[in-house]
Amino acid sequence: MSTTQLAVLARTVEPQRMLRRFLALDAVVTGANAVAYLALAGPLGRFLGAGFGLLLGLGAFLAVYAAGVGLLAARPHPPAPGVRIVVEANLAWTAASLAALALWLTPTTAGAVWTVLQALTVAGFALLQHMALKERQLSQV
Repeated sequence: MSTTQLAVLARTVEPQRMLRRFLALDAVVTGANAVAYLALAGPLGRFLGAGFGLLLGLGAFLAVYAAGVGLLAARPHPPAPGVRIVVEANLAWTAASLAALALWLTPTTAGAVWTVLQALTVAGFALLQHMALKERQLSQV
């Protein structure tokens, strides 16, 4: 992905703003997912073929994670180590989601599709955040 493509996605050419926007988008999407899992664990669990307790636990974890990413995005200059932790956590989430699907989850068809789609989305956030961080570092040289 080129700098121009990143700028189009972020709607800015400024690397600092780009990074903050990708972090904020991650926080919003993750927070929405957390709220859905917490508020609708029963119906979503039946639809996705996931246990009530699993969705509640994931929802609680995602709420805390979204808050942390949101706080990082709100900083005028998010520290590079914090951004790297988010990127690595997103990659770990992607790998764990796909491994869980392959090894121990027995979701409905909708649940399997959802698991793959959310894993790809999170991997996309990791890629965008990594590239924006690199772009910011290059602009500071």
